[in-house]
Amino acid sequence: MNNIKASLGLLLAAVLAGAFAVTSSAGNTGSPRSGELHLTKECSQYTGEAGSFCTITSSNLNAFPVGTKDVAVDAAAADGSLDTDLVFQTRGANAAFGHLVICGPCEVGTVTFDGGTGQFKKFHANLVLYCPIGGIADDGRVDACRLDGPYSFGD
Repeated sequence: MNNIKASLGLLLAAVLAGAFAVTSSAGNTGSPRSGELHLTKECSQYTGEAGSFCTITSSNLNAFPVGTKDVAVDAAAADGSLDTDLVFQTRGANAAFGHLVICGPCEVGTVTFDGGTGQFKKFHANLVLYCPIGGIADDGRVDACRLDGPYSFGD
């Protein structure tokens, strides 16, 4: 009889441990380690000067909350082209370091991320940047740019 009770106790402990593991992993869905990143931003504060910025208006990744600023390190060239480092400043000491390249009259460019501080220490992404000429998106929003592409948090 004692062996049956001991076996039932071990079985119950194993079931509870498994349920706890499933619950813990389900609660971690807000920060996947890799996937497709989709951001939109408005650039009414971007002047072409070094230090000017755009602001994230939507994000599918909690690490980039709405309100995140992407700050251009360098000024745009006379033709409007931009080949500059970017700093995406989020909450606290978290910042993602990237590099943006877009030609002056182009609507499409690239943004690559390779590290940062805090939660972005091992962040990597290769994004396509789409900013409509004239700053008007297909849906009528002013200064609406999109960034889309794969990302990962890892080595």
